[in-house]
Amino acid sequence: MADDPGAAATTHEVIDLWSDPPPRTIEGVPPESTFSPPAGLAARTTMLRNVSHPTLTVYRPTVAANGSSVVVCPGGGWSILAWTHEGTDVAEWFAARGYTAFLLKYRVSATPADPLAFAARMARNDSLLSEPLTAARAPKAMGDIVRDERLLYARDIAADDGRRALAVVRQRAGEYGLDPERIGMIGFSAGAFLIVDVAMDPQGPPPAFIAPIYGGETRGRPVPADAPPIFTVIAHDDRLLFHMVEGLYLDWSAADRPSELHIFARGTHGFGMVRQGAPSDRWIDLLGAWLADNGFG
Repeated sequence: MADDPGAAATTHEVIDLWSDPPPRTIEGVPPESTFSPPAGLAARTTMLRNVSHPTLTVYRPTVAANGSSVVVCPGGGWSILAWTHEGTDVAEWFAARGYTAFLLKYRVSATPADPLAFAARMARNDSLLSEPLTAARAPKAMGDIVRDERLLYARDIAADDGRRALAVVRQRAGEYGLDPERIGMIGFSAGAFLIVDVAMDPQGPPPAFIAPIYGGETRGRPVPADAPPIFTVIAHDDRLLFHMVEGLYLDWSAADRPSELHIFARGTHGFGMVRQGAPSDRWIDLLGAWLADNGFG
């Protein structure tokens, strides 16, 4: 396994997610590696690919602890992990406000070991994502976009890792001085789908709250009666996912579960913690206010 980039230059504790082999695996994954996109919102940030050894990196509070914790789940289309702007930057934001953050490195589908072949695949994917869509043509379900069985399986594996992460944090709550009833989850894009999949079928106590950022869907299933409060955001110019996030909010609201949705005029997809001078830059401050209002801050 490659050294964990989330811990390479720090003293953050890294927890192996599974003490025993997980019940399901992804076969044929090359060695884990890092890369940096040369352009785009996330240019020059660190991203991971070919993750097959899932972990939790612990970010302890850097101010007085508030007893709440959050599992942070980066996105990446179930093929990569946006480790910096949807991962470490988010965990550090929470730690600076009294939360204990657990950054989840979950398993993803295999990508070519050769960097040139991988770059060619990413370029093809980026060209598909940049295709302009009218509101009428915008997809309403991830199944309208993703039909690759490898990615669908990786989505299920990611949810396995998300449920396990929640269980591990709950089991170790006393060690970190946490309230086991105040463990939430935040996820971005594929990580947002991960946390909604967990909330829909937690297979144990549900998270205390979820914050799916530009992603997530119920897939037409009924929202559980004990579903956690949800905070979600999307940019209106994120034509790939904005209808899905609207539908997610409506499903939660129709089930009489606490829910809050923010739609920003501009921001595109994948903004994370990147400040781009767009309305979406305010999302993290709105989340902080929502968490405080709900008793988690």
